[in-house]
Amino acid sequence: MSGQQTCPLLISVRSADFDIADEIRKLGEGRNDIGAIVSFTGLCRDENGRLAALELEHYPGMAEAEIRRIAHKASERWSLAGVSIIHRYGLIRPGENIVLVATASAHRNAAFEAASFLMDYMKTDAPFWKREHLVGHTEGGWVAAKTEDEQNLERWQ
Repeated sequence: MSGQQTCPLLISVRSADFDIADEIRKLGEGRNDIGAIVSFTGLCRDENGRLAALELEHYPGMAEAEIRRIAHKASERWSLAGVSIIHRYGLIRPGENIVLVATASAHRNAAFEAASFLMDYMKTDAPFWKREHLVGHTEGGWVAAKTEDEQNLERWQ
């Protein structure tokens, strides 16, 4: 279950949107040793019509370093051929992309497990904060951490 080799870690924290298909293509481009690429894309919800946007803030430099640390942990635990993580910040409207996690490996189980591991750790450890902007031009509050996100980490202990 352990991946001893190092794999490419493509980490990007940015305000600009991304093309999911293009990012997956880049992860597997020119590689004949990849048998599976698993991706997860997190989208902004409208929370039953009450949310106009989410505003994501982060610590520049620290966010990238923490995501890289989490990705490195995944690459040590599973045999991965590559990891791509993009996390956006700024004002994000319902239906827009927030995060992409894509893992590549020779076999699907490693790719699935690593992608799930990465999202579970990113939800709790990556230094991002979300503020709601409600329909009607009112600013909502900061989104609190969820107990279930912490509980999801238990399966990786």
